[in-house]
Formats: sequence, C-alpha cells, structure tokens
Amino acid sequence: MIQVCSRCGTRWNVRDRQRVWCPRCHGSLLAPSASPPPSVWSAPPTAPAVRPSQQKTPPRLPPGYRWIAVRPGAAPPPRRRPRNAGPTPRYAVIPRWGLADRFDIPTDEQTEARRGPSMGALRATLLTTIAVLGAAALVHVIRYVLLIVNRDVLLNPVVAWVATWLGVVVSVAALFLVFATFVLLTNWLIARRAAAFKHVGRQEHRPLWALRAGCLVPFVNLAWAPVFVLELASVEDALTRLRRPITVWWVVWVLSTAVSVFAIATSFTTDAQGIADNTVTTIVAYLIAMAAMVLVAQVLFGFERRPVEKPAKRWVVVAEQSPHTQEAEEDRTQSGVPVEAQGQNPAA
Repeated sequence: MIQVCSRCGTRWNVRDRQRVWCPRCHGSLLAPSASPPPSVWSAPPTAPAVRPSQQKTPPRLPPGYRWIAVRPGAAPPPRRRPRNAGPTPRYAVIPRWGLADRFDIPTDEQTEARRGPSMGALRATLLTTIAVLGAAALVHVIRYVLLIVNRDVLLNPVVAWVATWLGVVVSVAALFLVFATFVLLTNWLIARRAAAFKHVGRQEHRPLWALRAGCLVPFVNLAWAPVFVLELASVEDALTRLRRPITVWWVVWVLSTAVSVFAIATSFTTDAQGIADNTVTTIVAYLIAMAAMVLVAQVLFGFERRPVEKPAKRWVVVAEQSPHTQEAEEDRTQSGVPVEAQGQNPAA
C-alpha cells in the first residue's frame, strides 16, 4: 500500500500499516492507495482500448486526489497594494468646512424676544427698597425717643433739625423707591404673562393699558394686581404652589395701604401727643410696608424659580409589571406572618 507525501511528493510503501507523517519532511501523508500514482519520471503507460460508451465518463482519481480548476491563459497580474495615505489628520479645533444646519423659521412665528427687567435689577431694587423702609422705621423710632426726651429736656436745635429733616429725606426716598419697585414689577408681570400665554398657545386677554392701570393706579392695584398674578400662576400651572404666598402678600399689602393712609391723615396734627401718636403709626406703617415688600419678593422668586418653558409635571417611563411582580407586591401588602404554609391549602 502506497502513501504519497502532500509536501515533497515522495511515495512511501507503508505495506499494511497506515502512517500520518512523512519520514523525510514531516509533511502529512495522503490517504493510502492500492496502486501508486503515476510519476513524472516513469514512462507513460499504454492507454487501453476505450469503448465508445466509456468516453463520456471522466477518469476517476485515486483516493486522496481531487481536481483543481485553473484559470486558462497567463497567470493573473499581482494585486496592487493600497497606497499609503499617511497619518490620520488631526485638528486642533473643530473644522468649519462641513455642512451647516439651517432652519428657516416661518415669518408668523418670528416674534420678538421677551422684554422685561432682569432679575438682577429686580433683586437689587427690592433689597434697596426693603433696606430704606427699615431705615425709615429706625429714623422714626429715634425721632420718637427724642420726643420723649424733649418732654423734660430742651433739645439742641441742630439735633432737632437733623432728626426732622432726616425723617423727611428717608420718607421721600422710600416713596420713590416703592414707586420704582411697582414699575419694575409691573413690567416683569407683563413680560411674564406674555411669555406664559405664548408658551401654552393662548392669546393674552388683558390689554396692556389694563395691566398697567391695574398695577400702578393707587387703590385700584389693591384689587387688580393680585388678580393678574393669580391668572399668571394659573396659566403656568403653579396656582396650587403659589396660592398661599400670593394671598398672604395681598392681605399684608391691603393692611399696609390702610395703615399708611391713616398715618398720612394724622400727620397734620400740631399737639405733642398727636405728633407722638403719628410717629408711632408711621413706624408701624413702614414696618408693614417692609413686610409687604418681603412677601412680594417671595412671590417673585417663586415664579422665577421655575422658567416658563420648564413643565410643572415630569413624566417618567414605568416598566410594565409582570404577573410575578404583581403577586410579589400583593404578598408584600399582606401580613408579614403567613397563616398557612405556602403551596398548601388551608385547613377545613
């Protein structure tokens, strides 16, 4: 029995024992065959007579051999190796030669940006107004103390003049600051309402003159300004959160206006006791006005804490509960100590 090496082509007579490796080159030996394959050095055997019926059948190869298709003609040209493109380009900054995204906004949707006072200006004005109102109350407290001292001791004319005119200057400054605060808050309310109504897709039903008149006209603003603020909270879906601060500010503001009107009405008295009583009323009026400013600042910061574009509700994705999860939740809601063992029927 002959085995041919697949590497060097040496034929080995293995007799009756099949081998795997070639003793010469250690290549793998092909399957053994009874008749050795023809060698290139041996003389070609004489072809036997072939019958016409056997010409169409291809010659059978010995075991371990197979036909390999070869391309006719010359050998194909060698493949061209890809050209070296060099190192990968790197950029120190983002390239600007790419395609730019342009979004054409329709003409009807091109509206003016929100115009209103900045939060820095509002915060500074409110803090200044609160500080001046507190300073005015302190000056009138000192003036009341001087009135008590003046009952027994004659005051120095300079001290009396300074106490009188310092109270007047502080009162005028507080009046101007309160008016400036009202104007800034009115502008903020108009701009905030415009942004809120635009965000929800509704039209502002209050004209601009009505908003300004309802916020700046004395005694009229007591009824309409809080209504405008409540409407804004309702549009922004924040009425539940801001109803109580707005109501408290409304009540304190009405009380401050009433006390201030009473202090102004009793400020024309000329007797000593009337002047002292008016000084006490003025101190209380300044303190309540300062409290009203603090409360309106709380309402303002309550609105600004959440922008108009940010939704009040946040939707989260909840996975669908499987039957095993529902059974586990039902078991958790029941008593911790089971009456019967799990998997057994209760006793009759």
